[in-house]
Amino acid sequence: MSKSRIAAVDVGNDSVKAIFGKTEYELNIPNVIAIDTEDRPVIGIEELDKKDPLEGIHIRIHSPALRENNVIYRVGSLATKSSNATELDPGSSKSEEDQTLVMLFATLALDAVREENAEQFPRMNDVIEATYTLGTGLPLREVKEGKDVAYRSQLLGSVHQVEFLVTPRYQGLKVNIKFDEVKVYPEGFAAYINLVMDNNLNIINRDLVDKRIIIQDIGGLSTDIAVIKNRNVDDDKAQGFNIGVAESLEQIREEIRTKHDVELDSRRDVVEIITRKKDRNHIMVRGNRTSVHEIVDRVLLELAKKQYRHLRNMWQKNSQTEICYFVGGGSIVLKDYLIALNNNLDGYNIAFFEDEKESIWMMANAYYKLISAFKKSMNQEEKKTSPEKKHVKN
Repeated sequence: MSKSRIAAVDVGNDSVKAIFGKTEYELNIPNVIAIDTEDRPVIGIEELDKKDPLEGIHIRIHSPALRENNVIYRVGSLATKSSNATELDPGSSKSEEDQTLVMLFATLALDAVREENAEQFPRMNDVIEATYTLGTGLPLREVKEGKDVAYRSQLLGSVHQVEFLVTPRYQGLKVNIKFDEVKVYPEGFAAYINLVMDNNLNIINRDLVDKRIIIQDIGGLSTDIAVIKNRNVDDDKAQGFNIGVAESLEQIREEIRTKHDVELDSRRDVVEIITRKKDRNHIMVRGNRTSVHEIVDRVLLELAKKQYRHLRNMWQKNSQTEICYFVGGGSIVLKDYLIALNNNLDGYNIAFFEDEKESIWMMANAYYKLISAFKKSMNQEEKKTSPEKKHVKN
């Protein structure tokens, strides 16, 4: 019988971040897919098994949860090289997109096929039976609209199969994914949990516990603003907006293409250009180092102004707020612009995470803490309710 394995998966607009088991394995995969054919061409196919599977994810997915079933995809880095690559569109709902499920199933399958999990999941005739206890999340707006219920029900009660096609090391393997439990958390609440609690949900940041806090989580497609009061998210005041960095990144990408005739593979390439330490806001044009600073500053400053207006409006409605934390991948992109605006305008008490990885992995870490605590409590309940075997004397 397959034992259930903990998985905490954040399907972010830029990439999927996932933590498995007892935090012994992590995955970070670009959130890009491309529909493909079964026999994709490979140069040097005899060397296929020596390559990194994450660089050549080529799969077929069968799931009743998908609108388009039995489709073959390139996923992640491999998909960015395709002319028909797709990323999540601004304005779309994460819970209603096939791409969200494709990325989720692909990520779980890549964990399940690892040799380290051979004892965890039974394998017969190249078919692996994998069961997961999943912690994941959706934007606050979608949770408030009740879309988390339908999303969870799509996952539970069905078998979702991922078949590896021309994928290094895993070619020909199939993974049947089942869930014994799925928890879907609102992203704003998850951010708060990660701020104040450790993996066992013990309080680690007592200075923040009883403060009135705003958490502004800037993602690719949406922005969640959670209001924390009395150690809880105020559901009535929490808000979600259909505004993230994706549309601005796409605009920068398009302007670079138009002005410099340089085609960037994905929005992730844009993020890399505008956040790297060396040669920031520069690209190579016909072998020459060229600044795109004017394009980047103009587009991102406009977005930062919109984000700042959201902060200002939320703070006015919650005047006793003590601090606002900007989190999420979008906050890293907009950090310098938001700080400059704040210094020149209202001077709110705002904070960012100096550790960029901590900010990017915040949701996955929070889901891991929450789902681990849930699994632990369920195991304790089972021990309490299971009848103990007693020796009866005759």
